[in-house]
Amino acid sequence: MDILVTLTEWTKALNGIVWGPAMLVLILGTGLFLMFGLRFMPILKLGYGGKMLWHGRESGPKSEQGDISAFNALMTSLSATIGTGNIAGVATAIFLGGPGALFWMWMTALVGIATKYAEAVLAVHYRETDANGNKSGGPMYYIKNGLRSSFAWLGTTFAIFGAMAGFGIGNTIQANSVADALNSKFDIPYEWTGITIAVLVALVLLGGIKRIAHVAGKLVPFMAVSYVLAATVILLIHAEQVPAAFDLIFTYAFTPIAATGGFTGAAVWAAIRFGVARGIFSNEAGLGSAPIAHASAMTNNPVRQGTIAMMGTFIDTIIICSMTGLVIIVSGAWTSGETGATLSSLAFESAMPGIGSYVVTLGLSVFAFTTILGWSIYSEKCVTYLLGIKAVIPFRVLWILAIPVGAVSDLEFIWLVADTLNALMALPNLVALLLLSPVVFGLTTSYFKNTKNGLVS
Repeated sequence: MDILVTLTEWTKALNGIVWGPAMLVLILGTGLFLMFGLRFMPILKLGYGGKMLWHGRESGPKSEQGDISAFNALMTSLSATIGTGNIAGVATAIFLGGPGALFWMWMTALVGIATKYAEAVLAVHYRETDANGNKSGGPMYYIKNGLRSSFAWLGTTFAIFGAMAGFGIGNTIQANSVADALNSKFDIPYEWTGITIAVLVALVLLGGIKRIAHVAGKLVPFMAVSYVLAATVILLIHAEQVPAAFDLIFTYAFTPIAATGGFTGAAVWAAIRFGVARGIFSNEAGLGSAPIAHASAMTNNPVRQGTIAMMGTFIDTIIICSMTGLVIIVSGAWTSGETGATLSSLAFESAMPGIGSYVVTLGLSVFAFTTILGWSIYSEKCVTYLLGIKAVIPFRVLWILAIPVGAVSDLEFIWLVADTLNALMALPNLVALLLLSPVVFGLTTSYFKNTKNGLVS
């Protein structure tokens, strides 16, 4: 017990360093640098990205290399990012930083669009084909193939942290969140939930990335649209309070907020810190996880896939997280003193009595399930990079077995470790993005020049 206490204290100290001001500045600074270097293309071309996403629903011509459609690559990425962060993460940010935290989540997303674009461009540009003929890419590969050999250790470091982080944030924590939500709402035993999720994940996971992408391509759009529609109904019911909600968001993004009701008050720094941190936790821009999925897309053009990838950050944070945040604020639940998924559930229930809490519970369950699927790909690719394809089957078995363990465990320490590992993943990835930014800028300029001249579509 003393050892666990000591480990917890050490991890908390490390977490305070890796998620301190320097990390937040590095993540936002990298995004801003890429946005300026790209001349705001990721924002100006959002419509183009949507068009490419629509066209990417079907597999391209046989000359296009890859394992899954461009559309399903984004859905696989979104299956991992749309999760507890969109429900519990937003609520936690508002609880700790006030309504102004939502503004800083938006700012993180706007610069994160450029980061996610650059990650996908590099992932496709530097991807490899493994022994089974599947495409593999991500930070470890663009570090290995894009930088000098002296930087190879950074790729290995990313892969180690990515493999470990998945079992926390992408597996046990998600299973525990679902088990807790279903136990609270329907009194379903934690063990039953853990075993059920493990069986469902096994049925999908053992089919590899193609089956995961197929499931994600159907489930992610349905769950996202359903959740947004439910939130939209609430905002329409409270339409007269929406302007006041935006006023709170913009005012307290730059002004300290006093305690009110169960809310303890927050400084401006708290709004910035928790808004940025929870924003990154939700959309994962800069962590280096999403490009692993995009590297499998059927495309020969890194830039085209990059424009599709950047839509993920927009959908995740600007749309879905905003809906959660606005419902929490317009309902008045943000002053209740509750936090996490409980706060989101209270907000939806108070706005839609008898229905709202079910929306959050079921939404959280589906979001967490797809996150387990999405992160299985990320961790598997990291393990494959380190140990080769012989490690795939043992990894999948271990991944499935970890689910019921997570469902019944006290994961306070695992949350802390996973959060720390996410930051440690981001460090080598952000260094690589900065060093390889000239490649991103060059490919982008060439692509849109040729698009303008009619040489590419």
